[in-house]
Amino acid sequence: MRKKIIAGNWKMNKLAAEADQFVNDVTGNLPDDDHVEAIICAPFPFLPSLVEKSKGSKLKISAQTMHFEDSGAFTGEVSPSMLQDIGVTHVVIGHSERREQFGETDESVNKKVHAAFNHGLTPIVCVGETLDQREANDTMNHIETQVRKALEGLTEQQIAEVIIAYEPIWAIGTGKTASSEDANDVCMHIRHVVKDIAGKETANQLVIQYGGSVKPANVDELMAQSDIDGALVGGASLEADSFLKLVEAGTK
Repeated sequence: MRKKIIAGNWKMNKLAAEADQFVNDVTGNLPDDDHVEAIICAPFPFLPSLVEKSKGSKLKISAQTMHFEDSGAFTGEVSPSMLQDIGVTHVVIGHSERREQFGETDESVNKKVHAAFNHGLTPIVCVGETLDQREANDTMNHIETQVRKALEGLTEQQIAEVIIAYEPIWAIGTGKTASSEDANDVCMHIRHVVKDIAGKETANQLVIQYGGSVKPANVDELMAQSDIDGALVGGASLEADSFLKLVEAGTK
């Protein structure tokens, strides 16, 4: 049975005191269930404090991006070795906002995935299509290309440890959500692609999240699908009560 993983992506939100209060409110109230994992993907300035405050709890702390080099003349960037050094466990790679607004490519995503594994970080790799691509019936081809390029050069064991987050770009922050059946169809396709790359056993171990206007009102229906193993959540993860409800859905 695959673990359910609920990850809250705060994006560029909160101040330090708000971030600390959120973790204080959440850590003691997470379900005592090994089949669900809770992650907060926080802005860089908050990571050291959140790692410290979450010690001894079930809450994991993730970065929202990173560079693929360990060090160098990359002003403003943060390296995987820096994240590893402060105790971060996960990193989001290839979010559509990073691809669209900051020039990330399938090639840079692949470099970052390799760098994450080189430093003991678990990559949460985002894939997703635009509304134009969906309307042109190009969703499956586009997602397959993104998945294949992201996983290129990884071992089967590494592929099994990757978390893939399917986020249709047209549903992120818009209030629109893919139907649970449509979302599951794409997640199932991702699993079939991974099966072709690395075999059935690896594909069956792979955790695939759905993201795109996930909230407490629709999370149960999404989590009930055969190939959706969790959620990467934006706005609904900013409040502790809402986030806890999302995590609780992963226990059902």
